[in-house]
Amino acid sequence: MRIILGLLVTASLSASAQETITTSSVATAENMFGISFSEAKRDSMLGALSSNLKVYNYIHSKNIPNDAPYPLWYNPVLPTMVVPKKQLPVHFAIPEGVAMPSDKNKLAFYSIPQLASLIKNKKISSVELTKLFIERLKKYTPILHCAIEITDTIALKQARKADADLAKGIYKSPLQGIPYGIKDLFAVEGTHTTWGTPPYKEQVINQTAFVAKQLEKAGAVLVAKLSLGELAMDDIWFGGLTRNPWDTSKGSGGSSAGSSSATAAGLIPFAIGTETYGSIVDPSMRCGLTGLRPTYGSVAKSGAMNLAWTSDKIGPICRSAADDAIVFNYIHGADKDDASSINAAFNYTGTVDISKLRIAYAKNYIDTLPSNSTEKQTLLTLKKMGAKLIPFEFPDNLHGDEILSLIVGVESATAFDPLTRSNGDDEMMQQNKDRWPNIFRSSRFVPAVEYINACRLRYEIMRKVDPVLDQFDVLIAPPETGDQLAITNLTGNPSITLPNGTLPNGLPASISFIGKHFGEATLLAFAKAYQEQTGFHLKHPPLFNQ
Repeated sequence: MRIILGLLVTASLSASAQETITTSSVATAENMFGISFSEAKRDSMLGALSSNLKVYNYIHSKNIPNDAPYPLWYNPVLPTMVVPKKQLPVHFAIPEGVAMPSDKNKLAFYSIPQLASLIKNKKISSVELTKLFIERLKKYTPILHCAIEITDTIALKQARKADADLAKGIYKSPLQGIPYGIKDLFAVEGTHTTWGTPPYKEQVINQTAFVAKQLEKAGAVLVAKLSLGELAMDDIWFGGLTRNPWDTSKGSGGSSAGSSSATAAGLIPFAIGTETYGSIVDPSMRCGLTGLRPTYGSVAKSGAMNLAWTSDKIGPICRSAADDAIVFNYIHGADKDDASSINAAFNYTGTVDISKLRIAYAKNYIDTLPSNSTEKQTLLTLKKMGAKLIPFEFPDNLHGDEILSLIVGVESATAFDPLTRSNGDDEMMQQNKDRWPNIFRSSRFVPAVEYINACRLRYEIMRKVDPVLDQFDVLIAPPETGDQLAITNLTGNPSITLPNGTLPNGLPASISFIGKHFGEATLLAFAKAYQEQTGFHLKHPPLFNQ
């Protein structure tokens, strides 16, 4: 009550503001919000609404930056869940006897353990390997439009350090000396951080994101800031359309477009991507990669562009689940600057007894498919491997897409409020009605009441879905069929999307394996076993396989 009275007092001091709001404008607004008040009630609100307008103007004058924290943290952990805390030692086997190929370009598609073996045994230096990938980036980026900035200076400095450490007997991890690329929504000191769109093309953020720091500690070498659809939507940025290496007439998918395109083409051994609503799943699916979307909060987002605080997630995009496991091991963790981040153990062994896992498949998505579909072939393969598959009706009637879209719309409009008010969004490449500029504008008209109610409905969805999904160690589903993608982004469950065959048009086919919260160790071991059985992940786009 004290707050309301305070606003009314303020309103009395602002007659000019009060004149801008009338009962007619209130009635017009009601039509957008699905409510209706009497004329008397509208009249009684004018003082408070005018006062609110003055508060809005004060807030607008602050031009709150994108990196200002969001204090209403979303937590995917329900009261019935237990976050694993005891971290056991994790060992990654580095193979012996890996030989240098006669054609060094063949290294472009070596796995992380193979490259680690060559570096550790000093058959190639990190500097040599880094120069190879920089050359490939420079050669193929004009075709794929996948890199925004090639970070030669940073890369060679980090590579020299990796070699010098190794010469001193300091071996940090299997990532030591291995080049990688990062989606250009992560700040890295000494680089531009463009977010893929003209308004921020010259932006320099004097900060290095948590995930980049973690990789630097592990000895990895940053060779490129990779393209993303502008402000993390689809695959179009100010440099054009990021291309799919399997068919360069098509886009690579979004929004971790460059991360997927460059990794699939062998321009980098691995990349870091992000997902809010499909941005790891979609390009991994289109480019035939193995993309891990971890449990929400398991990788701190400090230093990353904020799009939708309660849904943004960070994960590795690699060519195999085994590589994903290595990268995730070194990037997962919490950070003091990201209150939504969660310290959870990742006790990965790389092995799993498939016959003892509870494995389900979404029958409402798969049962009606032809018998020769890659989805049904995946099920047959898993049965041959000893899996006991449980048919499961994925809950597809919870309006997940509508709820997630509303939440993401409001949060993203908040994150880019100064851009909208300054009309800086006029500079953006895409001005379609279903692209960010219009979403930002229209989302400003979602009442706070409805946003909070959508968040409450999200919690209800979590409570309904978790007891169902928690029955299973792995759930199998097509990556983008039905409401699965929206629901699992709302709940924060981890998933891994990986190739499972070839489509009639010659492009990779993919499947998603969804896990329990903080179940990445089991999920990755399961995916690794499937890949060792099938080998689909070993296929590479012919144009770049040289």
